[in-house]
Amino acid sequence: MIRLAGEHGLLVETGSLAVSHRLDAVLRAARPPGVVEVVPGPETVLVVAPGTDQGRLRSRLDELLGEALEPGEPGEALQSQGAGKAVASREPEVLDPPEPGEALSGAGAEVVVIPVVYDGEDLDSVAELAGMSVDDVIARHTGRELVVGWLGFAPGFAYLIGLDPTLHLPRLATPRTSVPAGSVAIAGPYSAIYPTASPGGWRLLGRTATRIWDVDAEPPSLFRPGTRVRFEPA
Repeated sequence: MIRLAGEHGLLVETGSLAVSHRLDAVLRAARPPGVVEVVPGPETVLVVAPGTDQGRLRSRLDELLGEALEPGEPGEALQSQGAGKAVASREPEVLDPPEPGEALSGAGAEVVVIPVVYDGEDLDSVAELAGMSVDDVIARHTGRELVVGWLGFAPGFAYLIGLDPTLHLPRLATPRTSVPAGSVAIAGPYSAIYPTASPGGWRLLGRTATRIWDVDAEPPSLFRPGTRVRFEPA
């Protein structure tokens, strides 16, 4: 289903994160005239096109959604664009986790490696809550590739899915008034990096010097939906 979203937007209901990723890839590969912004979410894709004939755009989106719904290898559309290429340098809501297998949208693309200094304020308490040592927490956080599910909460804030289940812990009962930029954190089934200083209630494992949001860069965000990410100790 496609719904109106404000004066200039159409919201495409995809029904799953995997389809959102595929539609996002298709739109970026063959962007309809007048579309200025594409914002994928867990089960939707927002398409913003000021001044465009919405009837014509809606018809085109219907066609592209049909393409995105076609079965295929996970990440096919993203690979065709070279999505998720590694770059050398440069208070969110916790939603329900995606269905099993939906974290594979970035499979086959290059991996962005994020070096982390594991000295976060919550590292010891995370280890205690998870019933393991600090070294085990670090090993489990760095032991698997994560995938950018979607961006939200703040510019450049990426929800990374695929976190080891042993690290699925609730947010802090009382959020911090300010979390430094570059903080690496976990909450629920997700991990994330705070792109800028902001309030937040996620549990802090460490920090990275990698800039994931740079207004002077093109694109400004290091991540996009489907990007594969791996943390490693700095």
